[in-house]
Amino acid sequence: MDPHTPSAASAGRCPMHDAAFAADPQQVYDRLRAHAPAGPVELAPGTEATLVVGHEMALRVLQNTELFARDARRWKALNEGRIGMDNPVLPMMVYRPNCLFTDGAVHLRLRKAVVDSLARLSTTRIRRDVEPIADYLIDQFSERGRADLLNDYAKLLPLLLFNRLFGCPADIGDTITIALSAIFDGKDALRANEDLTACLMELIALKRRQPGDDVTSWLIQHPAGLTDEELKDQLVLLMGAGIEPERSLIGSALVPLLSGAGGRQSGMLIEEALDAVLWNQTPIANYATHYPVQDVDLGGHVAEANTPVVISFAGANSDPALAEARRKHSKGAHLAWGAGPHACPAKDPAQVIATTAIERLLNALPDLTLAVPEKDLEWRPGPFHRALVALPVTFSPTPATRMAAALQDRASAPGAQQPLASSSSAAARPEPARRKGFWSSFLDIFRV
Repeated sequence: MDPHTPSAASAGRCPMHDAAFAADPQQVYDRLRAHAPAGPVELAPGTEATLVVGHEMALRVLQNTELFARDARRWKALNEGRIGMDNPVLPMMVYRPNCLFTDGAVHLRLRKAVVDSLARLSTTRIRRDVEPIADYLIDQFSERGRADLLNDYAKLLPLLLFNRLFGCPADIGDTITIALSAIFDGKDALRANEDLTACLMELIALKRRQPGDDVTSWLIQHPAGLTDEELKDQLVLLMGAGIEPERSLIGSALVPLLSGAGGRQSGMLIEEALDAVLWNQTPIANYATHYPVQDVDLGGHVAEANTPVVISFAGANSDPALAEARRKHSKGAHLAWGAGPHACPAKDPAQVIATTAIERLLNALPDLTLAVPEKDLEWRPGPFHRALVALPVTFSPTPATRMAAALQDRASAPGAQQPLASSSSAAARPEPARRKGFWSSFLDIFRV
């Protein structure tokens, strides 16, 4: 049976949802590339797609908007009921009216609102917002002498930062933090998505009444005139596309910086570590799903009309055709940020966030060391991301002086013991004790 044709059954499709793929995705990319620049894969049990692993072919798909659409409402298997609503990849692939899943004039209008709003975030503003969050998180574990830098630091920092950049008050920010964590970790994702939707609509209503110096307000004020539903879906896109990849970028870049071979002792710069990740451990490894408007031959593999064609950014980056560019350390040749009209609009802010977060951590804990050999680090299963399970480290215990001093200042300030309720009647009404979330706790120290 010819593996290049759509008649190759699911048995011949490379699985991308098991532990073997998580441990060594390159073997799948190499196996496909041995036959053609694209080939058949299984994203989840029973969910078939074409994966593009050739660099030149990936660019052709990303840049050809006439032959390849992004609107997931074209997905034939979903429309025919062959994809269940409980399918684990559905939340990442189902249509949403945002600039990731739209085409033509609608896409241009939505994307302009997003690009223009993100452009208002200066490097100074981003660094100013990242630094106190980084200090706060470091103080949570600095006295222990050990930490999991992924779950204690890299995972939480983008969540808290986006609350700040999007102007979230304490209660909304706590809910967003919890809901996004649950969605990314696959824990009661349906309920988490409902909570996320509700609190984002609440945030939009608040910012319409009381605009601030934040991305949510800028999107509302943009001449594109986004509706509340459109605003909600752009916020979901920005948070989802920013938080998950950002934590993986930070976590994965720390590995070469802390490893015995070629780490800080060899003088590796943070920018070099980030570039190595974008080439070799692309946080969003496989995504940018397209739907051919007609059957199309992708260099030997035929993708049927209205079936998912997924771009392997990781596979394209490892294409031997790019070997010469990599030897020259060309930063512009990799596809970690995508290409074409749907290329990532947050490339520069994402790199500033990661650089600042890593700088702050290494300066605070200069003798950070991996607690396990690099080869023993584990990777999370999943077809779309390249993400560590954990990043255990050890270091010399350091007193948590930065936030402790801030807390002491607040405690000694006049009126510091006054209740936080807005009225005496509210203060007098007994309420059940509720454990504060990370965002509320952070705001207790650094008020926006």
